[in-house]
Amino acid sequence: MRALEQFPGPPGHWLLGHATQFKQDGTDLDKIPKWGEHYPFAFPIQFSPEIIFLFVHHPSYVKPILATTGPKDDFGYRFLIPWIGQGLLVTAGQKWFRHRRLLTPGFHYDILKPYVNIMADSAKVMLDKWEVYARTGQTFELFQHVSLMTLDSIMKCAFSCQSSCQTESKNNPYIKAVYELCYLVNLRYRVFPYHNDIIFHLSPHGYRYRRACKIAHTHTDEVIRERREILNNNKKNQDDAQKKRYLDFLDILLCALDEQQQGLSDEAIRAEVDTFMFEGHDTTASGISWIFYSMACNPEHQQKCREEIQQVLMGKDTIEWEDLSKIPYTTMCIKESLRMYPPVPEIGRMLSKPITFFDGRTAPAGCVIGINIYGIHHNPTVWENPKVFDPLRFLPENTAKRSPHAFVPFSAGPRNCIGQNFAMNEMKVAVALTLRKYVLIKDPDHIPKMIPRLVLRSLNGQGLLVTDGQKWFRHRRLLTPGFHYDILKPYVNLMADSAKVMLDEQQQGLSDEAIRTEVDTFMFEGHDTTASGISWIFYSMACNPEHQQKCREEIQQVLMG
Repeated sequence: MRALEQFPGPPGHWLLGHATQFKQDGTDLDKIPKWGEHYPFAFPIQFSPEIIFLFVHHPSYVKPILATTGPKDDFGYRFLIPWIGQGLLVTAGQKWFRHRRLLTPGFHYDILKPYVNIMADSAKVMLDKWEVYARTGQTFELFQHVSLMTLDSIMKCAFSCQSSCQTESKNNPYIKAVYELCYLVNLRYRVFPYHNDIIFHLSPHGYRYRRACKIAHTHTDEVIRERREILNNNKKNQDDAQKKRYLDFLDILLCALDEQQQGLSDEAIRAEVDTFMFEGHDTTASGISWIFYSMACNPEHQQKCREEIQQVLMGKDTIEWEDLSKIPYTTMCIKESLRMYPPVPEIGRMLSKPITFFDGRTAPAGCVIGINIYGIHHNPTVWENPKVFDPLRFLPENTAKRSPHAFVPFSAGPRNCIGQNFAMNEMKVAVALTLRKYVLIKDPDHIPKMIPRLVLRSLNGQGLLVTDGQKWFRHRRLLTPGFHYDILKPYVNLMADSAKVMLDEQQQGLSDEAIRTEVDTFMFEGHDTTASGISWIFYSMACNPEHQQKCREEIQQVLMG
């Protein structure tokens, strides 16, 4: 801690540091913005005598850190290495430069274009499975469905593998292994004794992890061997095949050559494929799940997105590459959800050399930096009302006023996420096709508790309700004339009479007569919500007598006695 004496931070235990303050109960993430109010820009957090992070939560501090190509930290990322190997996520130095340069063409627009149809097909399978929930009105757990959908997409984009994992996930050993590995890495991350390699190795979970790694590696090795055999022994036929289908990620890796015409080894290819499987599946699933939750919590924005999507699709039952650039409001809503619920809430770096920040403080070489993306995205000095869902923050004129490091869901700088365009495309496809078919409704009895694992998850799930979009549209269209200005005019006198009754304490109760479904809805929304609004307005007036007086003078002038 002496090396970080320039950075005051929240008090902790003399031995355990701040470990006991992170309860893993859904409240941990919001501790960072709260502490940030007292310790601006950065503060140290200690998890044990050996594990100390400098938590950074402001764009001005993040900028010089992300401008480097330094290595990731050796804390959480090392838990992934037995599975994903030395891929782009964890490697550093010249090896990282070479791999990044060889992989970059694999995420060119021309390569990504055909993936949109694959993503759409996978999304449709998921949405077809939701029909039973739309019919019954049953709440369902969101992440599981979305995770299978993104895994289905990534299997097709990485291997050209028709996995059927959304309908037959229990029968595929590779898919089961990928799920097992994601679960066990998350488990090891949050169980502190498992941070010790020996304890984890000897545990039952360590055995399960090694077994799942073996299954995943065997599958990937076999696919690589078969594809390389095709390339080596039947080049002409392979060229013909490439003309008939899209290039998958494995094709890109096998054909990649550096300046010396040297390609990647089978071990390096396996590492990159396994990295792509993890990052392209779990992180994207988290992002899409929280976007759906945001839409359900903000029905007015959901409806604007739906109208925009319908106008672009023009009756089509799918979405195409060209459509992705025509849904700006939906894109802003996606970005706002990524701000509020970043799929990777924190990334780690280890400084290879000291960094002196703009205020003169210096983080020494060897310092482990925790770039708290959630803290940056909820920093009230950067974002006004950070807890409010406001997609207009991402209008071009508003974005231009902010630091480019204020919004970093895919990191930034030379080590930013190489697959961010892939991920954004999949999010747009999933949101567009979902809102085309369904209305997303928040379960009023369920509030997700955010928990930072390798990706942002909910401790108690993300319960969601859906209703058939076409039924909703028909009812909305039929009911809309009932709220026309000409219909609403005579209601003013009725409302005035009701207000007088309230003031005279002569209220009449409602009868118990059964009312049709839409009238019941109107009674609830037009009574309880409006009553809440009026009550808080009265309270606001009482708390602000100067504004109350201005309102009174305005009203007296209009009513004229």
